[in-house]
Amino acid sequence: MERTVTPQKVTFFSKNYKLAGLFFQQLAGSPDRSGAAIVIAHQWTSIKEQSPANYALVLSQAGFACLTFDAAYQGESEGEPRNLEDPGQRVEDIKSAVTYLFGRDDVDSNKIGVIGICAAGGYASFAAQVDLRIKACATAAAVCVGTMARRGFDQDTANLDMLHSPFEAAAKDRNSDVGGEKVAEVHMFPDRIEDVPDDLPESFKDLAQYYRKRAVHVRAPNTCIPRSWDLMANFDAFAHNYMFSPRPLMMITGTKAATRWFSEDAVAKAKEPKELVVVEGLTHADLYDHLDEAGPNLVEFFGNSL
Repeated sequence: MERTVTPQKVTFFSKNYKLAGLFFQQLAGSPDRSGAAIVIAHQWTSIKEQSPANYALVLSQAGFACLTFDAAYQGESEGEPRNLEDPGQRVEDIKSAVTYLFGRDDVDSNKIGVIGICAAGGYASFAAQVDLRIKACATAAAVCVGTMARRGFDQDTANLDMLHSPFEAAAKDRNSDVGGEKVAEVHMFPDRIEDVPDDLPESFKDLAQYYRKRAVHVRAPNTCIPRSWDLMANFDAFAHNYMFSPRPLMMITGTKAATRWFSEDAVAKAKEPKELVVVEGLTHADLYDHLDEAGPNLVEFFGNSL
C-alpha cells in the first residue's frame, strides 16, 4: 500500500487576508532534502485540495515539504467579493506563502521553490522574476491570464475587440457595489458533466472532465465574477521571465495541451538555465492529475536546484 502524508491545516496572511493552507511534511523515510520546501499554487477557479494536493503528495513522498493554499477571495481563504480573480493579489499570495515557509523552523529559507499550475504558472513565474527568495520555479500547464483574455485559451481564438463585452460586464459588476444592476457570476462549465454541450471546444471539454468528473469539490464551483476581467486583461506574466536567471526554470506541458503555446512562449523569454518538458499524449487538464512523468521530472528538478 502506498504511503501518504496527512497535511497540517495552517493559515497565514497575504496583505490583510487570512489564507487557508495545507502543509505537507516530507514523508518519514523519504530522501533527506535538508529542509527544502515548495509552494504549490492552484489553477483559476480551483482550490488547494485539487491539483496542488496531487503534486504535494508526490513531492512530499520524495522528501520535500510542501505548502498548498487557497488564493484570496477563493476556497477557505478570506476576501470579498468572493470568486474574484486578481492577478496582483494572486502574485502577492505566492510571495506571502514563501514568507510563511521562511518563518518555519523546519524549512531551510535558502531552499524554497515554487510550482504554479495553469493560471498560477503565470503567477508563479511573475513572482519568481523579482522575489529572490524563490530559488527554483516550475510550472505545469502554465497559462498567462492576461494573454488568455487577449488571445484566447486556445491560441488566437480571441482578440481585443472581443473584450468589449467582458469589460461592460465588469463595469456593471463594479457599479453593483453602489446600487447598480446586479451581474451574474460567470460559470465556466455546467454543474454536471452530463450537461456539457457537444459544441463546447475540445479544450474546455478537457477542463470539464477534470472539474466536473475527476475532481468535483464543493468549494470549487468554477465560477468567477465579471470584474476579474478588467484585472486580468492587461496582465503579462511572462514578459520578464529573463529576470529569473540564473535561478532555474522548468515548464511542463503536454503534446495534446491546447495551452502548450503559453509554455513555449514563456520559455523562449527566459534565460538559462531553463527547460521545457513536453509530456507525450497529455492534454492540459491531464497535467492536473496525471503525474507519472511530470512528478519524477519535478522531483529531479527540485532535487538538483534546492
